[in-house]
Amino acid sequence: MDFTQVAQTFEALRIPPPPKLILLEALTLASAHVPPYPPDVPVLFTNIDSRELALQVKNVLLTTYPKEHTVFAVNGGKKTEERLSDVDGDDFSKDSSLYVPALGEGNSFEAFAEIVAHLRAPNGCPWDREQTHESLRKHLLEESYEAISAIDSGDFVDMREEFGDLLLQIVLQSQIANEEGKFNINQVIQGIHSKIVRRHPHVFGDTEVEGVDGVLSNWEKLKEKERSEKKEEKGLLDGVPLALPALSQAQEYQDRAARVGFDWPEIEGVLDKIAEEIDEVKRVANEKELAAEIGDLLFALVNLARWKKVDAESALRGTNMKFKKRFKYVEQGAKKQEQNLSELSLEEMDALWNEAKKQEM
Repeated sequence: MDFTQVAQTFEALRIPPPPKLILLEALTLASAHVPPYPPDVPVLFTNIDSRELALQVKNVLLTTYPKEHTVFAVNGGKKTEERLSDVDGDDFSKDSSLYVPALGEGNSFEAFAEIVAHLRAPNGCPWDREQTHESLRKHLLEESYEAISAIDSGDFVDMREEFGDLLLQIVLQSQIANEEGKFNINQVIQGIHSKIVRRHPHVFGDTEVEGVDGVLSNWEKLKEKERSEKKEEKGLLDGVPLALPALSQAQEYQDRAARVGFDWPEIEGVLDKIAEEIDEVKRVANEKELAAEIGDLLFALVNLARWKKVDAESALRGTNMKFKKRFKYVEQGAKKQEQNLSELSLEEMDALWNEAKKQEM
């Protein structure tokens, strides 16, 4: 479609061409999974020459645009206005086009990167301008834990908000690095894009693997090759962050070791190891040995969680929350009896605890 045809299309739409416009052949969406452009800019899809192609375009658009988003089809100089979800493709033939108005302000990654850069600009926010990689470290950690808490809660509204807060930390850190001439957010994205393609040859190449175990085994081989090519002295476990919670760190160590064959052949070996560690805890002679043996026992229990495909960190967090909820019930029970919690006997507290458990059933 040339510019004359674009002008004719907007004449049929009875609106002036917008100052910003993305012009795409409809076939560019035929094999896409999400729209390959910022949705806060209007887009005109051209050459929608079949019902099948129109429905493909619609399905991709619905991954990003709300189903009630108004779109305009132009066919033979005639305009049809309808909700995106109502597009059925029947009115599309050779030279048909689809005009999709922009989503509201702030609906693209590019717009978000711009607003973060504005915060750091001379006319931006004094607090944001004085931040450094080091000063933001605690905020990145806090936002990561808050995102995990939102996942644990199952609250999708909370999840969406916390993912946004976490994204802010990534983009802000990248903006600071850009100002220092180190790297920019596009290089961050390009780096992880390349890594994903490189480490998924079974998706983007012709490598064949069997199931999840095959994927993970091949993943470790690829990472080992990368380390060799970079002549890095790092070992298999050196890439696990030291700042990870201990349970997560233990499980990641065990996962990585297992991928190269360092693992029990059967789960019975894991269970025997747990029993062995419990016996050793019983036999310790001093506090220093006790701490070490309890650590070994926890490590063995994490291995059991790994074998059972349970995330140890999430499992313990769930139990922590369950304990907190039940204990709060015990506290409230004491309050109803007009007693301090410390004044209740263990038997009385245990009775309230069992009441709390029954309410969960």
